[in-house]
Amino acid sequence: MNKVATPAARTSPGAATPQEPLKASSARAAGIKPKAAAKATPKARQAAAKTATRSAATTTPSTSTDEQLQATLQWLRQHSSKATLAGMARYGLPSDRALGVTMAHMLQLSKRIGRNRALAAALWDTGVYEARMVAAMIDDPAQVTAAQMDRWCRDFDNWGICDTVCFKLFDRAPHAWAKVVQWSGKRDEFGKRAAFALLWGLTVHDKQASDARFIEGLRLIERAATDERHFVMKAVNMALRATGKRNRALNTAAVGVARRLAGSSSAAAQWIGKDALRELSSPALQRRLKA
Repeated sequence: MNKVATPAARTSPGAATPQEPLKASSARAAGIKPKAAAKATPKARQAAAKTATRSAATTTPSTSTDEQLQATLQWLRQHSSKATLAGMARYGLPSDRALGVTMAHMLQLSKRIGRNRALAAALWDTGVYEARMVAAMIDDPAQVTAAQMDRWCRDFDNWGICDTVCFKLFDRAPHAWAKVVQWSGKRDEFGKRAAFALLWGLTVHDKQASDARFIEGLRLIERAATDERHFVMKAVNMALRATGKRNRALNTAAVGVARRLAGSSSAAAQWIGKDALRELSSPALQRRLKA
């Protein structure tokens, strides 16, 4: 398995560290004077930060994007743990730009914030792992542009960010299908993975898509199946399996692809095909598709 390369993340005023004290902007968002915040006890600072996050989650003319950003980062810092941070490495996730916040907490925060496109952009630019995860959860897919998709895709440096952005945001964006085709030809590992993570997400979330779109997706899957890079190979496999579970017609087509791959001379293609066949040909799935 290839090691995950983690390029140095971009820095910004919002790229705080877990040890950073309550920012003056967060204090203002909570209605507390900065000098008072500096003298406050740890318990008082914690209460102030929670209030600041609630304020930041509600967009008003008096709450700037920067204030919302600082309060959101403060909330993430307060809900981080060393144990969570240490555990990320076991799953191939980078920890040098992470705080150590669980997915459950990130989902909780995103629900509290709601849709906030300006805050999503600011969170993404911090380069902080959890901030980018939350950005994918609160951005508005209807307003996501093709240029934004390409820009964020270039920043993908691990499977967690790649898959979450594709499953939570990009697969609902207007340009999703065009990016599946475009990114399937990318050279970088996570950019190419994004094409098939996106296709995987579309099998679940695009209820109106025709079978013809997924047949084209199967062609891209078959073409990419010889790529032996771990994170590409896994995504291609999952996209194949997900396509074959959508309906009976696509199951038949996906099984045909899986059989061809299983008989390939490529070790990567063989693994993808044989693993997919086990699920796509299983009696349980066949019964469900016939029901």
